[in-house]
Amino acid sequence: MIKQSQGRSAWPVVALLAGAWLLVVSTAEAVLPTQDSQGGMLPTLAPMLDRVTPAVVNIATIGRETVKDNPLLNDPVFRRFFGVPEQQPQQRQTQSLGSGVIVDAARGYVLTNNHVIDKAQEIRVTLRDGRTVDATLVGADPEADVAVIQIPAEGLTALPMADSSQLRVGDFVVAIGNPFGLGQTVTSGIVSALGRSGLGIEGYEDFIQTDASINPGNSGGALVNLRGELVGVNTAIVAPSGGNVGIGFAIPTNMARELMSQLVEYGEIRRGRLGISGQTLTPELAKAFGLEWRVGVLISSVEPDASAALAGLQAGDVVVAVGDRPLKDTADLKNAIGLLRAGTEIRLGIVRAGKPATITVKIEAPAAFWFEGRLLNPRFDGMLFGPIPEDSPLYGKVEGMLIFGVTPGTAGWSAGLRKGDLLVSINRIPVKSREQMEAALKRSGPGVLINVRRGNNAMFALLP
Repeated sequence: MIKQSQGRSAWPVVALLAGAWLLVVSTAEAVLPTQDSQGGMLPTLAPMLDRVTPAVVNIATIGRETVKDNPLLNDPVFRRFFGVPEQQPQQRQTQSLGSGVIVDAARGYVLTNNHVIDKAQEIRVTLRDGRTVDATLVGADPEADVAVIQIPAEGLTALPMADSSQLRVGDFVVAIGNPFGLGQTVTSGIVSALGRSGLGIEGYEDFIQTDASINPGNSGGALVNLRGELVGVNTAIVAPSGGNVGIGFAIPTNMARELMSQLVEYGEIRRGRLGISGQTLTPELAKAFGLEWRVGVLISSVEPDASAALAGLQAGDVVVAVGDRPLKDTADLKNAIGLLRAGTEIRLGIVRAGKPATITVKIEAPAAFWFEGRLLNPRFDGMLFGPIPEDSPLYGKVEGMLIFGVTPGTAGWSAGLRKGDLLVSINRIPVKSREQMEAALKRSGPGVLINVRRGNNAMFALLP
């Protein structure tokens, strides 16, 4: 079982820290750091940690969530037949604890996980020196589980961000966070693996794996190298028994840095697209196509008039690299394209008919296919709907209309609907298009009965 680490909350949580021996890397070779004591020189990481720990903060959030009622109580026919009065949505307060890393002292930007601050109405940050300040949300990306918050920029210490592409398996790392709400804690470990994906934790995965000891409350904390540079943001662990077993995951700083730049600039991630569908190249497919290559992404279709088609990509081509980055599978391609802004030009290394080639493609912006709910019904005022996008982990797995936004104070917000929920049915009629929503709304009575899915949970709500 793979768990995210959110801190204390109403659901399981996980975090990240590391545990092993450490070496400090000097300009010439790896040496043990030492510090004079009464007994002579002893190995220590204390000087590096003295510089680093002030940049790692504790995050506490307060939010509200709708308490799920029995679906029958939300059914107008059931209520009318048995004389049950209309039920008002009940809400309860939620609290959670996590960690964050100050990465820009001048502007007070703190990098953390999206699941640490998700649906929070209040975010409070406690600094290493004991100060507690209110934070504001700059932007968040649920797909990659990255968020940026901002605190008053007074007397802050920031961590420099290293080039995570230079990490190697076996490098020693230190993890810092707030496990179980105990306060700042430091552990150590090594990099166990790189480029981990396909775990089903996030929509975009390119994790650093470490044997760091991860516990609830460490999410969003710092994974640093022995120079005191940030190399990753602690995120999740493999927890078959509910506890740490020495397999933890962190988001690399190169991914976090690019996402953060967009969140700061736009408040959201504006991912581009190529307009292709593909599948991981297998030995069997390679043999069928007469290819010597055994890794890459086989293009199965190209959308007409998409940037890929305009650049000359064809079905049957095998994409083996994006820029200088080799590709192993579709997850690699998704991660590489998902970090690029619309308008960016990239070089794709491909194999066509057994011969290598290079094609330059301009990443295009995804079509704006969402629409305002008020155009269909006044009860949907303040809500944005649209089909499930291709880059969503829900695509091809479930059917419905995705909610792209809900304005606070509206009927939908009061009913507990939030951005990212999936509208499954209206008045008991399944919907997966705007036309089907319009047809289902024609059967509305005193209110609109909707069924919404959130993660593995589902609920009914009545919009009066």
